[in-house]
Amino acid sequence: MTQTRTRLERGRGALGPALELVHTGRAPTRAVLTAELGVTRATAGAVAAELEALGLIRVDSRPGAAAGTQGRPSHRLTVAPDGPVVLAAQVHVDGFRAALVGLGGRIVATAAGCMTVPADPAAVLDAVVEAGAGLLRASGRRCLGAGLAVPSAVAEPEGTALNPLHVAWQAGAPVRELFRRSLARAGVPGPGDATAAPAGLPAGDTAPGAPTGQAGNDVNLAALAEYRHGAGRGARQLLCVATGHRGVGGALVLDGRLHTGSSGLALEVGHLTVHEEGRACHCGSRGCLDVEADPLAFLTAAGREPGPEVSLLQQARDLLRDEYADPSVRAAAHLLIDRLGRGLAGLVNILNPDRIILGGLHRDLLDADPERLRAVVAERSLWGRSGGVPLLPCTLDYNSLVGAAELAWQPVLDDPLRALGA
Repeated sequence: MTQTRTRLERGRGALGPALELVHTGRAPTRAVLTAELGVTRATAGAVAAELEALGLIRVDSRPGAAAGTQGRPSHRLTVAPDGPVVLAAQVHVDGFRAALVGLGGRIVATAAGCMTVPADPAAVLDAVVEAGAGLLRASGRRCLGAGLAVPSAVAEPEGTALNPLHVAWQAGAPVRELFRRSLARAGVPGPGDATAAPAGLPAGDTAPGAPTGQAGNDVNLAALAEYRHGAGRGARQLLCVATGHRGVGGALVLDGRLHTGSSGLALEVGHLTVHEEGRACHCGSRGCLDVEADPLAFLTAAGREPGPEVSLLQQARDLLRDEYADPSVRAAAHLLIDRLGRGLAGLVNILNPDRIILGGLHRDLLDADPERLRAVVAERSLWGRSGGVPLLPCTLDYNSLVGAAELAWQPVLDDPLRALGA
């Protein structure tokens, strides 16, 4: 009896690590799960069975071996395709996007809104949460939490926006608390509820089991998502640099953890100077990467006047894809590639990452002329000359949203039984 109880306790302690292994794709079979957890086959089987009973994963009932392999076939493990979801929200300069995201980083449904982000963050947060609540009502899926990506560093433990340079919010806006209030007003269900959300609640009322919303910087969350599910898999020191709708952001993942510094301001790579006599930056300096290598900089360098129909990012991407043969567009792309390369070379000299991934318009610039960008980085960085750092495009669609979902999934990965109230 004592031995049975010990095995059960050991197995329950392994539920979180086991779920994370399946969630990130590192344990595709029960045999791999057994090896990764360092437990017996019986314990691994019990852990997988319990996660399946919780509705989080699926265990293939008919084990099979890959072609050319030997030994006993192993049960395949996948996330449950109809399992619970979390609500992910992103605010950007041109509006917002909401999504339902399952385990494994799978986007189940999305909804976008185009708007000029108002000075009051509560207004846009109410809008994005209501869009997410609509997705939940339509899906009927169980919601286990919510996460928010914003275009600003987010201070911890307060959850305040420290430097929202590209939106009109005041520095120190309590975005996490406002997000939680929006979730409560929209009646978004949480871990304690097994059904979809009600249509709405009176202002100030909280739905039973309402999820505790989390918030983070959009590029930090994009890097986390790529590390777990995309181009950053397997890296030990992953540097992510990206431009979204406006500005340039960066993030560093060290051995699986985001490096955010003492107050959430680490890796503000957008404020590296790459053109001493360049444009005035929102931070008060001049020639920062933030204003020299973002979509507006590209459109301006190509002699194009931005229009109001679609986002700046989409306009820049369309121009680069459809008119790259135009000499003015090609010259603008080369200008941005050179300035981006200077910034990346400085980061390589300081951080010595083993991989760099590029997102947003930077991913498109890499695709347009990969050799030019790699040559600039190698020429200007000490480590680049001795072998180079791999430069790869981000691979996930909506990676900031997937990263926001990772914030919401983390309590479930830490302790599935507690998070599900089981």
